[in-house]
Amino acid sequence: MTNLKKGDAAPLFSGKDQDGNVHTLADYKGKKLVVFFYPKANTPGCTAEACDLRDNYARFEAQNYALLGVSADSAKAQASFKNKYEFPFPLLADEDKSVIQAFGVWGPKKFMGKEYDGIHRTTFVINEAGVIDDVITDVKTKAHAEQILP
Repeated sequence: MTNLKKGDAAPLFSGKDQDGNVHTLADYKGKKLVVFFYPKANTPGCTAEACDLRDNYARFEAQNYALLGVSADSAKAQASFKNKYEFPFPLLADEDKSVIQAFGVWGPKKFMGKEYDGIHRTTFVINEAGVIDDVITDVKTKAHAEQILP
């Protein structure tokens, strides 16, 4: 789906989180950044994925990673999702889809025989210099941290 690949410069994104705080790629310079895109807050797969990342958060921090979740949900929905499951990382409320489009994860999907446009569950691992180290398109929601951490 996305045209971005390992070795590409990460998009210079800017988006607001559940509390209205702005996050940009530059904010994470010097850290490794995991940007995970998920279709919808509080749905079973997205909850499993985010909870797995939460449960492994100390391992991410120990290896100089920051995490950033992104969906097209409203700030209110993202805040509810974050608070309900006590996520220690911000969730961007990308309602205008500017970050989603920058990473190229919006497009046609099929579910139960119906076609529609939506977010393709994709994770980008960006190194300290802002270069993409990995693009994970086959996300295992219940064991996603294992796909990212060495």
